[in-house]
Amino acid sequence: MRSVLDPKKELVTHLAFLRASALSMVDDVSKADDLVQTTVEKGWHNIHQFEPGTNMRAWLFTILRNTYYSALRTSDREVCDTGGRAAASLAEHPAHDGRLALADFRAAFVTLPAEQREVILLVGAHGFSYEEAAEICNVAVGTVKSRTNRARRRLAELLDFEIGGSVLTRDKMMTAVLSGRNAVW
Repeated sequence: MRSVLDPKKELVTHLAFLRASALSMVDDVSKADDLVQTTVEKGWHNIHQFEPGTNMRAWLFTILRNTYYSALRTSDREVCDTGGRAAASLAEHPAHDGRLALADFRAAFVTLPAEQREVILLVGAHGFSYEEAAEICNVAVGTVKSRTNRARRRLAELLDFEIGGSVLTRDKMMTAVLSGRNAVW
C-alpha cells in the first residue's frame, strides 16, 4: 500500500515537474515561473478539494493547463499599456484633418480686411499685447481691440466655431487666433 503524504507537503515535491510542463507551454522562463507560481497558489488555496490518495501531479497539471489557457484567452483581449502611453497615442487627430482645417483657416483669413488680418496676427499669433500692437500699427488701443474682436468673430463665423468655446486645432497659430489667447513662441 502506498504511503499518503500530507497534501501540502506533497505539493512542493511536484515543482520541478510543474516548471518543466510550464516551459513546454511558454517560451519565456519568467512567464513559465509565473505560471508555476499561480498554479501552486491555486493548488494551495484549493487543497481541500484534492482527494488524498489520488494523483496530485495530474491534479496540479490540470490546474496549470487551465491557468495557461485562461491566461491565453484573456491575453487576446488585453493590451499591455504600462503608463498609459499606448492609450494616449490613440487619441490623436489624423494629420490630414489638421491640414484641412488649416487650409480652411487660411481661406477664411484672406477674406478679412487687411487691418483686421494685421492686428489678429500681431495679437493672436505673435503674442503682442494690445498696447504693443497699437504702437506698431500707429492706432489707438481701442481700435486694435475692436479690429481683433471683429476679426475673431468673422473667422469663427466663417469656420463655424462658437465664440468662447474650446478651439481644438493642430496649428498653434490658428488656435491662438481663434481662441483669443496669445500664442507663445
